[in-house]
Amino acid sequence: MVLWYLGCATFWLLLGTTVGEYLGIKFVAPDADSVAWLSFGRLRPVHTNAVFWGWCSLAMLGLANYVVPRVGNTKLASYKMGWWALILINLTVVAGSLCLMAGINNAGGEYREYIWPVMLPFAIALVLSLINFLNTVARRKTTEIYIANWYIIAAIIFTIVIALVAYLPWWQNGLGETIAQGYYMHQGVGMWFMLFTLGVVYYFLPQQLNKPIYSYSLGILAFWTQILFYTLIGSHHFVFSPIPWWLQTVAIVGSMGMAIPVIAGTTNFLMTFKGGWHKVSGSYTLPFFIVGIIFYFTGSMQGTAEAFRTTNLYWHFTDFTVAHSHLTMYGIICFFMWAGIYALVPRLTGKEPPQILVGAHFWLALIGLMFYTVPLMYGSTLKGMLWMQGKPFIDGVVLMAPYWVWRAVGGSLMWLSHLFFAYNFYRMVVKRKEVSVAATAIKKLNPSLNQSL
Repeated sequence: MVLWYLGCATFWLLLGTTVGEYLGIKFVAPDADSVAWLSFGRLRPVHTNAVFWGWCSLAMLGLANYVVPRVGNTKLASYKMGWWALILINLTVVAGSLCLMAGINNAGGEYREYIWPVMLPFAIALVLSLINFLNTVARRKTTEIYIANWYIIAAIIFTIVIALVAYLPWWQNGLGETIAQGYYMHQGVGMWFMLFTLGVVYYFLPQQLNKPIYSYSLGILAFWTQILFYTLIGSHHFVFSPIPWWLQTVAIVGSMGMAIPVIAGTTNFLMTFKGGWHKVSGSYTLPFFIVGIIFYFTGSMQGTAEAFRTTNLYWHFTDFTVAHSHLTMYGIICFFMWAGIYALVPRLTGKEPPQILVGAHFWLALIGLMFYTVPLMYGSTLKGMLWMQGKPFIDGVVLMAPYWVWRAVGGSLMWLSHLFFAYNFYRMVVKRKEVSVAATAIKKLNPSLNQSL
């Protein structure tokens, strides 16, 4: 079942980022097509939702279906619930993608473009997963609940709340919808993807280093402070908007407070490496973990820096936010997911991926991400300065043209890395014909025995 989760996730990674690659090309060649269902406005949410709910969510839940029972030294409570959750999430992404390309959407809600009947199966899958994991933890054979399960189960609980806030209609009008959108959008990233992924890291990183996590206390500090501060920060996307000034200020203060869990978590992960750095050169999982940790710190601190009113004047409404979202969702979540997959799948199948192709995947993804994000951040800063000088809007568009080329180049390298990853996954799960070395030797020595053998 875990392999099916990860296999479906790999499929959505390829499909979703192929759409993203095409969108990146459109920034360089906007007249590439004139077909309505291939327009940027329709394809962009297809890209984001496919990688969010198809790739990342299925990869996280797939790894969690292994981690949750493992750290409790017990069996998964219900495989049936696990299979149903897998089917329902895939159903959501298929139906959602078709609806978006047909122009059927939730109108204006970023990352919640799926209409509620489409998102309902995903919500049911979350409830099934929560019940399954809670029952598994209740049957654990260990005394304590390991911190990985704290993060994973809390992430699902928060996401159910987030989905209810986003799709229930009672506050979906005027500024209320704007506030709900900020809450949903940022909680989706921080309390679903980030919180869940950190739980996965708390299992796989110590396992790959063959040593315990550096500090359980730091992990608990990071857990509770993330819950305290991250749930406040959604409105920092709407600084200088008509929403209440005090609410904007609360979001900014919450963004500053996020330095506590980020520093605590980063310290915990890096100190776990203490005495084990020599293992990095011989591992194809640890480099992915290191990159994820680096971007966990830098990307999160960048998010705090973007929240201030002064920086908002320059960066908001530019491609700086696009670069930031890729730096975090790709640099943190994807690299951590790949690390977990490369750590787990060989244990389930007994087959290792080709090391040179894992290296190709790693370097193409990392270099591509740098080519994508750094030029966008630099160009967007210049664009914001043009706006502050009162220059015409079109001047900023002309300014960004060469940086959009870099975006397309970087995105192409990232997309190419996913082809290597998909092939590596295939090599780890494909069934090969097993050959008996002893029988082969006997055949060569005595051909007359071929028939009996």
